[in-house]
Amino acid sequence: MAALSAWFWNERFWLPHNVTWADLADPAPGVEYPKAGHLLAALPLALGIFAVRILFERFIASACARSLQIQQGVGRRAQPNAVLEKVFTSITKNPDSRHLDGLSKQLDWEVRKVQRWFRHRRNQDKPSTHTKFCESMWRFTFYLCIFTYGFQFLWQCPWLWDTRHCWYGYPYQVMTPGLYHYYVTELAFYWSLMFSQFTDIKRKDFLIMFIHHLATVSLISFSYVNNMARVGSLVMCVHDASDFLLEAAKLTNYAKYQRLCDFLFIVFSVAFFITRLVIYPIWILNSTMFESWAIVGPYPSWWLFNFLLLVLQVLHIIWFYLIARIAIKAMLRGKVCNDVRSDIESSSDDEAGTPEEGHKASHTPKGENGTNGHYAAVKARVQNHSS
Repeated sequence: MAALSAWFWNERFWLPHNVTWADLADPAPGVEYPKAGHLLAALPLALGIFAVRILFERFIASACARSLQIQQGVGRRAQPNAVLEKVFTSITKNPDSRHLDGLSKQLDWEVRKVQRWFRHRRNQDKPSTHTKFCESMWRFTFYLCIFTYGFQFLWQCPWLWDTRHCWYGYPYQVMTPGLYHYYVTELAFYWSLMFSQFTDIKRKDFLIMFIHHLATVSLISFSYVNNMARVGSLVMCVHDASDFLLEAAKLTNYAKYQRLCDFLFIVFSVAFFITRLVIYPIWILNSTMFESWAIVGPYPSWWLFNFLLLVLQVLHIIWFYLIARIAIKAMLRGKVCNDVRSDIESSSDDEAGTPEEGHKASHTPKGENGTNGHYAAVKARVQNHSS
């Protein structure tokens, strides 16, 4: 274990040339440098955040949903049928035409009736709009609070106004209480997201979002350990700036305020483009790749840090492509439609085999196939967010 620890914490990987862990181990009185052990506080805090989320969704978000007449119940349930239930649980949840024809003959049902049964049965497993509203309200509240805190904190920091201050005196930069609390809270939240993703509403970009959360946790932890926390705080704030707008748009969609939903989604799209495709590469990547090179010089962990930031930028481009598709449809048709990152079982998918009903579903102004997913990002949280 000692050999493994020595290999992992190799100074020549983590620190710039001519800097050792001993140089950072004994700072002057009242001065604190980041240490890997500080991040352990994020794990119990993540459990605390998850507990707060449960209470928030149960008592606050649920009450707001009821006041907006968003009910907890599910839609029409499939009538009990042992044959179809066995096919649904053992073979396929979305049968093709061959299976449909066979089941139609076996049960002496019309193909359309068999399709409808599978559609209703799939919908039984979907979370209700009430559940999705509560989840989005929790995310909206956290993103708005953490963005407000982060922006107020950074407003007083010199590196917000001149990113070269992220590298002056590096790595001998003091970890202030405000920066530490900002970092650990963000890290704890993303730990909670990464694990709760397996119990939350499952969406089409599950894998992309998991990679995003994993990259976020890695970046926050990595940048803290080698004291790149100043530039890391800028990365987190830039990502938080658009995430709460996305969740606000989702909330209005669930509440069936379609015009407000479309407006908020367009605002989110613009904010996402400005923060993640303009500010992030031009302001932050320029600092981590070029200003740091000139002031500190490259070293192994510097290369890895920038590689992870570039991976995040690639994910931004993928998300914005998906967001742009929705935004263009919204402007052309007057509303947001067919969220490409919606829940796995969307109403448009349900109606694919029934053209007339599908046509109605795709034109429902406040229906489920409006802006009800991350809008392909789409979030923000690959949210929604990294350091």
